[in-house]
Amino acid sequence: MPSQELYETPSVSGLVAHLYDAAIDDTLWSGTATRIAESFRSTSTVLKLHGDGARVNLLECTDNLMVSEREQAWADDWHRKDLWVERSVAYGMSRIITDQDLVTPEEQARSGFYQEWLRRLDIHHMLGAVFSAADGAIGVLGIHRPQGAGAYSPTERRQAALVLPHLQRALRLGQRFAAVSQSHDAALEALDRLDTGVLMVDGAGRVIQASSMAERLLRENAELVLVRGRLALNPPALHDSLLSLVQGAMATARGRIAKSGAALSIPRPHRMPLALEVAPMRPTVSAFGEQRPAVLVFIRDPEAPIAVARLRELFSLTQTEGVVASALGRGASLEDIAANMGIGLATVRSHLKRILAKTGTHRQAEAVALLARSVSTVSNH
Repeated sequence: MPSQELYETPSVSGLVAHLYDAAIDDTLWSGTATRIAESFRSTSTVLKLHGDGARVNLLECTDNLMVSEREQAWADDWHRKDLWVERSVAYGMSRIITDQDLVTPEEQARSGFYQEWLRRLDIHHMLGAVFSAADGAIGVLGIHRPQGAGAYSPTERRQAALVLPHLQRALRLGQRFAAVSQSHDAALEALDRLDTGVLMVDGAGRVIQASSMAERLLRENAELVLVRGRLALNPPALHDSLLSLVQGAMATARGRIAKSGAALSIPRPHRMPLALEVAPMRPTVSAFGEQRPAVLVFIRDPEAPIAVARLRELFSLTQTEGVVASALGRGASLEDIAANMGIGLATVRSHLKRILAKTGTHRQAEAVALLARSVSTVSNH
């Protein structure tokens, strides 16, 4: 059968399309082994990676290859001692093989791999290949049938040869997307742990993304509002200043020279002002098109509570010393601390003296600067 006709077989063309869809969306990866088995009129499939030190990573397999937790160590041992993988590597990487290429009927009769492991899984015939994978690992594709189902035909071997390079590419794509996703998740996690709220906005102030701290600041401060998805400030005159900063940063992001100005103080009644800064985010360019430019908006609340537990860990403070240190870091006076905690001023001074000793500072101002910058403020984490 010509290659084009093999591709036009619905089971093969559908499988190839699924492999690329699963590479882009890993939620589709589950069930891929079953799709492969069905495409080759088989009962089971395994996809795995053999790495250094006999390490085996089982990527996907049909349900009938899963074993109980009690048998897992036994199964892991047979995966490491997979006779088919060992023989396939010697036979040649990325070459489609069947069990008939690797073992004789006499070996099947006496091999523990067949008699103990494969018989337990009702596997006798195999179609598959080994191939090079990331980080020096060996990728393994194994498609199986029981003995009564018959050996794999030359046509099925050719179909597997057509599918294999697509499987390899899909795995490489999936691994690259996973690495990008991990970097993206790490960046978002880092933003969420900052004591500064971070928003990404467009030139009109429309919020594209917001960190957890930014969302908290929006909830807790009437001066920060969202109007139809756009960041706005109260009073309106202050909002005009924000728009001017955002538009200037957007012009810079687009490569144009913009007037300087990137910071804004946001007054709050009876409280210290919020500090707002903007920074251009230049577009990235790829073969798939240019990503749009954006502006990063950073907002910090100088009165946000400082994590007492982290201060205690850093400087070996007692619980009370930690509370006093947190208040000092927020700029509270000794008198305010005493009033808020319901203790005497002399007691607060005594705690301050011990805090100075434990932090290695000599003046209250030094301690305040250290405490304010040593740990993040409390977030929603």
